[in-house]
Amino acid sequence: MYKENDLLVYKKDVCKVKYVKEINNIKYYVLTPINDSSLTITIPIDNNMIRNIISKEEALNIIKTIPSITPIEVSDDKYIEHTYKELLNNPTYENLIKIIKTSYLRNDYRNKNHKKDSEKDKYYFDLAEKYLYTELSISLNKDYESTKEYIINEVEKLI
Repeated sequence: MYKENDLLVYKKDVCKVKYVKEINNIKYYVLTPINDSSLTITIPIDNNMIRNIISKEEALNIIKTIPSITPIEVSDDKYIEHTYKELLNNPTYENLIKIIKTSYLRNDYRNKNHKKDSEKDKYYFDLAEKYLYTELSISLNKDYESTKEYIINEVEKLI
């Protein structure tokens, strides 16, 4: 059982436990996402969408796998948003990395061809980065921007 001020992941968001309360003999966590302190989430403590923050070792292992994760192959641009949404509904680290790689490469291709960025790709890129880097920043004991820079540097060494 988590206690006040513990960090956990609820669905895709890293949250802090504000407190535990009991209503009709059922215990609930009252959570605040660390990226949006104005939001409060109340969920039963036995909710299966809660998990621990990954360890530093697990985070480092995820970073090592980034070069081997292939971007999404979509034959028709009309379906890319649907694919992004499907991957976000199952937010594994691999799926988040696929979204980041795919959206980055798609916009990089556009830029090289003197076209403007796709808002759709930018939106999903930012969202996937937020979910991935927020948790990894806690595991690595770094702030968000330092985590992002660290991951980019580590991946460049592996390529």
